[in-house]
Amino acid sequence: MASEFDLIRRYFTRHADSAVLGVGDDCALLQPRPGMQLAVSSDMLVEGQHFLRGTDPRRLGHKTLAVNLSDLAAMGADARWALLSIALPAADESWIAAFSTGFFSLAQTFGVDLVGGDTTRGPLCLAVTVIGELPGGLALRRDGARAGDDIWVSGSTGEAALGLAHLQGRIRLPDELAARCIDRLEVPQPRLELGGRLRGVASAAIDVSDGLLADLGHVLEASDLGALIELERIPRSGALNSCPDGELAEQCLLAGGDDYELLFAAASSRHDEIVAIGAELGVAVTRIGTAVDGVGKVRVIRADGTTVSPSRTGFDHFSVD
Repeated sequence: MASEFDLIRRYFTRHADSAVLGVGDDCALLQPRPGMQLAVSSDMLVEGQHFLRGTDPRRLGHKTLAVNLSDLAAMGADARWALLSIALPAADESWIAAFSTGFFSLAQTFGVDLVGGDTTRGPLCLAVTVIGELPGGLALRRDGARAGDDIWVSGSTGEAALGLAHLQGRIRLPDELAARCIDRLEVPQPRLELGGRLRGVASAAIDVSDGLLADLGHVLEASDLGALIELERIPRSGALNSCPDGELAEQCLLAGGDDYELLFAAASSRHDEIVAIGAELGVAVTRIGTAVDGVGKVRVIRADGTTVSPSRTGFDHFSVD
């Protein structure tokens, strides 16, 4: 059986061009580019809590890095380095090889070097720290929104949550729609290019990881604002429109997690610029509402003016269903 250090050397040691010193010592040595600030974020994925037992390891390797890169996207940062700490129930080399393939494939796409981490034995748990760079003073923080700002979302929300509902047997989707929704759940695409282009354009941003309304609430709380959201403006995918359970579809749309789209605020004068950025990148961007006075309160209205009262706003690790 391979030792811990054999596994690290065989599956997780790659030359890191961007690091002064990468994997193999007590610490990595990193040198930021002149005039840049560092953006650092950590996320943990636990089997049974964040992903289902038996999830394809290659897809899991992709998602483990993607959810962290999404945090960098939300800050408008360029991805540079990552550290991976992983607890494994056993040294299953076929599983580890597939996981590392998925991880490094996405890392290569965005020029991310793995520069350290740890391995141990235990229940399957995956923790990544990512480090990015951005010019000083241009970070897309949560507290920068202003009353009157437009509220935007990239792509669409709800498909990942609908895919999870399908896998859990809470609904049965046609094969083609199920495959699309499961892809959104298991292979999310971090919006790094969009986040970088929104530097100096958006006033605040967050990635949609726990649910559209829940994550919007974090921005509003930090910015001391409320929001008016128009339900019919929120983009719905074909899968949500075809869902036979309308109540579940709306819940996924408003409160489903794992979308990893960007939710951001910007002055209304930036409207045409944002549309042009989305078109250039091939990413749909949709204005869904307006920031208003009233700390942390989100009002979702239908076209007829009635208010939507969702039973939940998003995922919480410690909530009791």
